[in-house]
Formats: sequence, structure tokens, C-alpha cells
Amino acid sequence: MKINSAVFERSSQKVSQIPSGGLPEFAFIGRSNVGKSSLINMLTCRPSLAKVSGTPGKTRLINHFLINDSWYLVDLPGYGYARVSKADRKGFSQLITGYIRNSPSLVFLFVLVDSRHEPQKIDLEFIEFLGENGIPFGIVFTKADKLGPAKVKTNVEAYGRKLLETWEELPPIFVTSSEKKQGREEILGYIEDCLADMRQEGQ
Repeated sequence: MKINSAVFERSSQKVSQIPSGGLPEFAFIGRSNVGKSSLINMLTCRPSLAKVSGTPGKTRLINHFLINDSWYLVDLPGYGYARVSKADRKGFSQLITGYIRNSPSLVFLFVLVDSRHEPQKIDLEFIEFLGENGIPFGIVFTKADKLGPAKVKTNVEAYGRKLLETWEELPPIFVTSSEKKQGREEILGYIEDCLADMRQEGQ
């Protein structure tokens, strides 16, 4: 997929405020400081489209970016950042879960996890929530350039084994590096295939 245009359209603090045009939405979410903004900028080839902050947990709104005038890339607030207040964490949770459960246009959710770390409880719990609610999702391993390829492979396989303790099969998996543009074609190709399937079903 070639990204011809990528434009910020709206920030929403309530699910009722998100765009209602019916365009397909592909959302990105993960723990704070997982490299989500950098990944979005890499995917769109727009270095400043999503603001990269030195303060984890700064994204507190649902941000919609219109891609090629035909679908939305949705930047969701990070979860699990300990330095925000409990009241804020509860609010993030309500905003995130409200969007995931109620957005009629959500096609697929990309869950970002840091490839350098062992499976984190909060990520596993969030993935379990997606399964319980029947949300189509894939796992994006970020920051692969921080490790050697063999170590990344080992960590990804370990994550898969952990998931298979409770899942019958693994979701789509993508290994990425925003620095090296690794995984860009795979993610955009997956989105392109989803859109093509939707067009075919609509005929």
C-alpha cells in the first residue's frame, strides 16, 4: 500500500465524538512508551504526524488520522502507565474499552508490545479482554532494532508459547522497528488486504 495522504482529522475525549462517516478504522494501542507514535509516523512516512513525547502516557485522547481519503488510522491512549492518577487510569480504561466495544467502524486492532521484554501481565490481560469481546487483533512487536535478530525471534516465540496456554491459535504477528522501517510493508499490506476483502464482500 502506498500512503498518498495522511491528515490529522480529530481528537476525541468521548466515543460519541469520533467521526461518524463509516470509513474503516484500523486502531493502534499499547502500553505507554511502547513506541506507538514513532510507529504511526513510520507507517505513514510523516515524521511529525503523531506527536512523539518524552513523557509516557501523554496521549489521552482518541486521535483519528485520515489515510488516502479512504480509511482511518486510529491512535488510542496508552494503558498501564503508573504515574497518572487512579482516576485518570480509570478514565483511560473507559475511553479505550468504550471505543473498542462500540465503534461500528473498527476493523482491526494492532496491539503493540515491546520486543525487549517478557510477556507483561497487563498486555496479556488486555489481549484476553479482546478475545472475550471478539475483537479482531494482531500483535506488533516494537523496537526490534534494539536487539539482535536471534533474540527478537526468541522473545517473539516465548510470547507465542505464553499465549497458546490459553488461546487455540495465535493472532497475526508483526515485528517492527521504527528506526529501520521494519514491518512497514507487512502492516500496510495486511490493512490493504482487509480493505480489499471488505470491498469484495460489499459487491
